[in-house]
Amino acid sequence: MMDSNDTPVDVRLSLRVNGQMRQLDVPPNVVLLDALRDRLGLTGTKKGCDHGQCGACTVLVNGEAINSCLALAVVHDGDDITTVEGLAGEADLSPLQAAFLEHDAYQCGYCTPGQLMSATELLSNRKVGTTDAEVAEAMSGNICRCGAYKNILSAIQETRQQHAGAAID
Repeated sequence: MMDSNDTPVDVRLSLRVNGQMRQLDVPPNVVLLDALRDRLGLTGTKKGCDHGQCGACTVLVNGEAINSCLALAVVHDGDDITTVEGLAGEADLSPLQAAFLEHDAYQCGYCTPGQLMSATELLSNRKVGTTDAEVAEAMSGNICRCGAYKNILSAIQETRQQHAGAAID
């Protein structure tokens, strides 16, 4: 939308973010990552490459992991968004977050939010990623510059084994 001076007009969005309905006004070209970080103050989701190649910006949209740096916010009006801030309760870590801590799967921590979100989706799909090779393939869209892949894999597999048949989140 443009006003009479050909200036983009903000669009009102309604999003369910981490279980809470949120309304925000954004320009039509704002990506979901920037709406979450700049408009809602949810800075856990990281800005990495801005090209969908590193996975640092991964969030769940209606339960599916996406690169939020590539998704226009206006496309997700009415959607259910989960960020890393929504994985745990006020006082406790989620089982997956606890396993990342136990297995030292976070190293510098920059990729960790995206890794956690992709792993959350992976663990919710009981038919995908049961072998180490399948997990590695499913997580291949998330880059860890520290090289903690072995530890990330161990954390995911331990979480799967400890919570087989139960909800992970």
